[in-house]
This record gives sequence, C-alpha cells and structure tokens, in this order.
Amino acid sequence: MSPNLSLTTQAWRFIVTGGLSAIVDFGLYVLFLRLGLQVNVAKTLSFIAGTTTAYLINRRWTFQAPPSRARFVAVCTLYAVTYVVQVGINYLFYTLWDDKPWRVPVAFVIAQGTATVINFVVQRAVIFRLK
Repeated sequence: MSPNLSLTTQAWRFIVTGGLSAIVDFGLYVLFLRLGLQVNVAKTLSFIAGTTTAYLINRRWTFQAPPSRARFVAVCTLYAVTYVVQVGINYLFYTLWDDKPWRVPVAFVIAQGTATVINFVVQRAVIFRLK
C-alpha cells in the first residue's frame, strides 16, 4: 500500500501516536524510578516500550507502509541514535535540577520533544518516504 497522506495528516497522526507512546514511556519511567531502578536503566526500559509502540502504530497508521526488514533495521538504527540523544538529554536535565521536584517530567519532556522532532523528520524523509 502506497501512502497518499499529506504532510499535515502524517504530522497529526505522528503527534497522536507520539502522545500515546509518550504515555507508555513516561508511565513506565515513573514506575521504574519508584521501584528503585537507576535513572538511565529506568529510561532505557521505558524508551524501548515507548518506541516499540510508536514504530508499530506509525508504520501502519501514520505512514501506511508494509512490513519490511530493511525498514525495520533503518528504524532500529534511528531509534538507537535517538535513544542516545534522549537518554543523554534526560540525564543532563535530571541531574542539573537535582533538588527540584519537577525535574522528572520537565527533563522527560525536553528529551522526548527533541527525539520526536528527529524521529519525524528522518522517518518521513528517509525511512517511509513517499514514492
């Protein structure tokens, strides 16, 4: 199936999917922190759950792309890069605001926002590009 959706439609679907995936990611992140996991371990596990959710929904709904091993490898590579960016930014702000009660959600939002922009641009322009 070839995607015939406009940039605007894809962007809105990506945002909706991202919102759902962020809920999965943040919910697990907070749960893992409360369970006593180290911040980077908690973020790693929640990132995996959130990005898996995002990939599955975006491939089918946002970009309407058929399954492909090459595309899956490309997305895994992209997610590896955005993982480093996201965990790094999250950790930077998490430790910078060590004494602030709002550090967890604010650091998460900054890191998530940065990774989301990178993911959308690369997925739309490269991985799920219109032909």
